[in-house]
Amino acid sequence: MPKRTKKNKPLTGQALLAKVSTLSDLTREEKAKACGYFTFAKDSTERINVMAFLNAVLDAEGMDLGAKGKSNGKLGGRKLTFRTSVQSNGNLLVGSAYTKKMELQPGDEFEIALGRKHIHLKLMAEED
Repeated sequence: MPKRTKKNKPLTGQALLAKVSTLSDLTREEKAKACGYFTFAKDSTERINVMAFLNAVLDAEGMDLGAKGKSNGKLGGRKLTFRTSVQSNGNLLVGSAYTKKMELQPGDEFEIALGRKHIHLKLMAEED
C-alpha cells in the first residue's frame, strides 16, 4: 500500500464556523475530518483529531475556558485550599503561599492557643 502523505490545513475562525454550520447532519468525527482535522499515521491509517477540532470551534466562537493561564504565561501553580493534614512525623505544615497571602515575614513569631478542636495563631507584636 503506498504511503499517504497528504498535507491538510485545518480550517479555523469564521471559515470553520461556516463549514460546521453546513455539516449539521454529520457526526463529530465526520465534521472534524471534513474541516481538515485529520492526519495519516506511519502505517497509512487515518487519524481524526477530534479534540483539536473541538478546541478550534471553541476558539472560533470566542469561548475561553481558562486553559491558557494568566496573561504572564505562567499557569499560577496550585490553588490555596485552606486545608492541611498532619504529616507522618506529627507536624503541621503551612506553605509559603499562605504566609505570603498573610504578608508574613521571616522571623515573625506567633502565640499558639489551643481550643477544643482548633488552633489559633496570634501574631506577636514587635517589642521596641
